[in-house]
Amino acid sequence: MSGSGGSAGALRVRATAVGAATVTVAAGLATRAVAEGEAAKYAGDALYTVLVHALVVLAVPRVRPAVAAGIALAFSWAVEFLQLTGIPADLSRHSVLARLVLGSTFNAPDLFWYAAGAAAGRLVHTAVAKRRRNVDGER
Repeated sequence: MSGSGGSAGALRVRATAVGAATVTVAAGLATRAVAEGEAAKYAGDALYTVLVHALVVLAVPRVRPAVAAGIALAFSWAVEFLQLTGIPADLSRHSVLARLVLGSTFNAPDLFWYAAGAAAGRLVHTAVAKRRRNVDGER
């Protein structure tokens, strides 16, 4: 999702990031609709980090895939470790949005699934950026 060509390139990257975020949210909702238990929960964890990755690219279109993945992973882990304080649990009791973004209870296996999501985001980001460079190079 890296851009070239100045602001037009950044606009294309941002449009791709919005598309990726939309598909990621849809995948998360679909997963919850067809799966339950740990499968749905851990898929949701991975998709959470993929969504954060897409939002990082939306904010910083020229970000490298590894950097975006690292930021997404660090954010996801920070949120998970914040759950040890009880603050997210308290906020989640009062707000659906807080529950969706912050969760409520620390769960160590979530850390692995966030890493899986960061790896998936990096792979897709790298593939899209490579394809875009190939297309832009052919013009």
